[in-house]
Amino acid sequence: MADIRIHRPHHLGLKQARAVAQSWADQAERRLGMTHTVEKGETEDLVHFTRSGVKGTLTVSDRHFEIKARLGLLLAAFKHAIEHEIEKELDQLLAGAKHGKKK
Repeated sequence: MADIRIHRPHHLGLKQARAVAQSWADQAERRLGMTHTVEKGETEDLVHFTRSGVKGTLTVSDRHFEIKARLGLLLAAFKHAIEHEIEKELDQLLAGAKHGKKK
């Protein structure tokens, strides 16, 4: 087992952060076969995502994103590559949101 933790601060506000989180979850679903559910809260949302060998959460607030994921035994060997890909995709979505672009 291997754990991934990614934290990204932002200044988007909750409404725009929710849109970025939904884009991220939709991409993960399309590209990686992830399934996700969303628990909306007053000040933050929790996106639960899973697929064979991966289980995690994305916490979305008006000030930050935090991804926590647990990789199963087979995917643990690819932890650094997976972590890098998640960081790259999240950073691209955040940059696009900051400049008013939709991905």
